Amino acid sequence: MRYAYALTTALLLAGTAATMTLHQPAGAQTAQNEPGAIQVNSSPQPGAPMSFADMVAKLQPAVVNISTTQKVTVSTDPMAGTPLEGRFGGGQPVTRTAESLGSGFIISADGYVVTNNHVISAGAQGAVVQTITVTLSDRREYKATLVGRDQNSDLALLKIEGNNLPFVRFGDSSKARVGDWVVAIGNPFGLGGSVTAGIISAVHRVTGTGGASDRYIQTDASINRGNSGGPMFDLQGNVIGINSQILSPSGGNIGIGFAIPAEEAQPIIETLMKGGTIQRGYLGVAMQDVDADIADALGIPKGRGTLISRVEPNGAADKAGIRQGDVITRVGGKDVTPDQTLSYLVASLKPGTRVPFELVRDGKPVNLTVTVGKRPSEDQLAAAAQGGFNPGGEDSADAGATPEAQNAAALGFRVVPLTPDIAQQLRLPGNVKGVVIANLDPSSDAAGKGLQPGDLISSVNGTPVANGTEIANIVAASKKAGRGRVLLYVQRGNVARYIPIDISG
Repeated sequence: MRYAYALTTALLLAGTAATMTLHQPAGAQTAQNEPGAIQVNSSPQPGAPMSFADMVAKLQPAVVNISTTQKVTVSTDPMAGTPLEGRFGGGQPVTRTAESLGSGFIISADGYVVTNNHVISAGAQGAVVQTITVTLSDRREYKATLVGRDQNSDLALLKIEGNNLPFVRFGDSSKARVGDWVVAIGNPFGLGGSVTAGIISAVHRVTGTGGASDRYIQTDASINRGNSGGPMFDLQGNVIGINSQILSPSGGNIGIGFAIPAEEAQPIIETLMKGGTIQRGYLGVAMQDVDADIADALGIPKGRGTLISRVEPNGAADKAGIRQGDVITRVGGKDVTPDQTLSYLVASLKPGTRVPFELVRDGKPVNLTVTVGKRPSEDQLAAAAQGGFNPGGEDSADAGATPEAQNAAALGFRVVPLTPDIAQQLRLPGNVKGVVIANLDPSSDAAGKGLQPGDLISSVNGTPVANGTEIANIVAASKKAGRGRVLLYVQRGNVARYIPIDISG
């Protein structure tokens, strides 16, 4: 089970969900949730149903337990991971066997099984998955083969060899509403088939993982370790979600679970079943949500659009003319909002598509057409290395006492000019310009926002700065304009982002 410990704006497939068409062998049985198979009173009734028993009896045979065996190489050196590793002739690495458990569900009578990718992935660095076993509710076991996986959406498709197996169909999750009853079936903590019920707490929930798959159904139905990959059913017995993550400070259920909507999962599974690969759109930018502080600094409405903090050279955004500091507000006629993020909209586009973008640049509207690129693999998107800085020495102290640095101290920090030596120490690209924070007041808003010595400030409110006096002048102009914050463009190593700093004090 994946854990979402915080809902942030930063852990995906494009297009309209297609109807899944599965070839059924001659004489195959009908789906466990075939229309009419489950009798539901269509008249509105107060409160919850008297019982879910009849529905569960029909659906549970199609829900399976998935277990893996893995070979893990571990060190026997008692000093492993410390500076003393290998100093005392630690033992040779040994290979041990590990296991993992999760859930899944059968979607065809001939044995296609849907689950989460992380259920059938190696659980530790250096581990190798040896076998995948699917166990039905009647205790029949099958060795499974991996048909395909999509790490970005956390989906995987397995195949077991069987005939006339119980199976269920996907439903239409786009019709799910907050407050609807749902039932989750799975194998929490390695227990046998376990059923929980609750309601939909939210739809289109963004957890901060980014991409086209960061749009979940949230539920308070109990979901725990081992529920991953199991189905979420509506009261008609349709699979409207795949249980995937929980928000939990303790590792157990606290009533906040997330399921991948069927409308997002179904076309991915259909593509994997056909032997295809999943392709997603890509802009080649770093982005930030427009929160209240950033909106105040830019003088734009909050919660509308996404701020571009970096543009990759020669990427799709760069070629289209998108610039650092632009706020993208619409993509292909769709608004960019906290529930419909830029990352979601772009990743949902087919690479090569030409799409109109609407954005705000220096307070003015701009329209551009972007030819969407192809999203790299998750490994290629690994975080860039960050640099560090220790000013130290008399030169830094003296520079921090200059009038320019004193003027910048109004924001709670002192700056020094960016010299070639400092740039090399900070591992900054050779073409950057600006000032470097030498020290800062730990009680300041800047410190509270995470700024630290060695951070490079290249612009304030979009204006390049070369000394503390220029920063002070921009702060004064912003106060005169009635703004409560200024927006710093801060770079640390190869990572850059916008940070709003309070100037109301």
